[in-house]
Amino acid sequence: MDNKGVASRFTSFLRTGGTSSGQGVWCLVAASCIWAVSFGAIGNNLSGVPASFSAGIRLWIALLFFLPWTRWTGWMDTVACLGIGAVQFGLMSLAYMASFAYLPSHEVVLFTVMTPVYVSLLNDLHDRCFHPRNLLAALLAVAGSAVIVWRSDIEFSRSLIGFLLVEASNLCFAVGQMAYRFWMGGRNARASDLSVFSWLYLGGALVLLPGLLLKSTPTCSGLTGTQWMTLVFLGVVVSGVSYFLWNRGARKTSAGTLAVMNNLKIPLGVAASLLLFGESAPLLPLLVGGTWILLAACVSCRR
Repeated sequence: MDNKGVASRFTSFLRTGGTSSGQGVWCLVAASCIWAVSFGAIGNNLSGVPASFSAGIRLWIALLFFLPWTRWTGWMDTVACLGIGAVQFGLMSLAYMASFAYLPSHEVVLFTVMTPVYVSLLNDLHDRCFHPRNLLAALLAVAGSAVIVWRSDIEFSRSLIGFLLVEASNLCFAVGQMAYRFWMGGRNARASDLSVFSWLYLGGALVLLPGLLLKSTPTCSGLTGTQWMTLVFLGVVVSGVSYFLWNRGARKTSAGTLAVMNNLKIPLGVAASLLLFGESAPLLPLLVGGTWILLAACVSCRR
């Protein structure tokens, strides 16, 4: 098959792929595998790079990557996508990238466990019902997180700041993906995911633009080649391809499946941080705390 045929098939998949629940799950799995590597790459290769700069530059790269597929679908769709992107990608990225200054990457991965709880709560709010197990799941996850970070050799207040930043990013990401799910689900296929996704990136990129401009001059001159390659990888693959796959999968699967899949990145990400990037962690607290927070994820899911 020639290159034109490969490009045509890839574009066709981006436009129409994920039309069934099974294909939606595979989109979520692929995104989770990409994220698993990204945690360690950020924590180890971008140490010392301002969060506002790294978060902003990766979203602008993602925006440029998706720009060729952008289509105008009307003011309502555009404004909605800008708002969703501002929360899901802009505010989430800023809090998420800042958390690496306070926590090692494997702990950042573990603390993303609360996202399924937020997804379940938001779905309950949308359906105007409440399931008490979500509150129980939140308490279990907090207990497990405390076991992991409570060590005598660290400053607890520093870990608490990192934990709160991760939770802020979790909440923003949950709000964004559920808002996108509800909004696009009600559009009656007026717009495809591919045609509107750059508007989401633009919304997030505009939120981060002031910090990016303030930090760009002193930061760019001090970046190494490895750091630039990491930023390009994060922009095109992590912020670009994986976020697109995730939101597409979020539209094609049930709320329960989406909640479960939000935690697939946890074992993958912890393994990548410890094995690929050489991070170290006390085994017993990691196993005990990890068991608690994974139990919280199971409790929060209906099936």
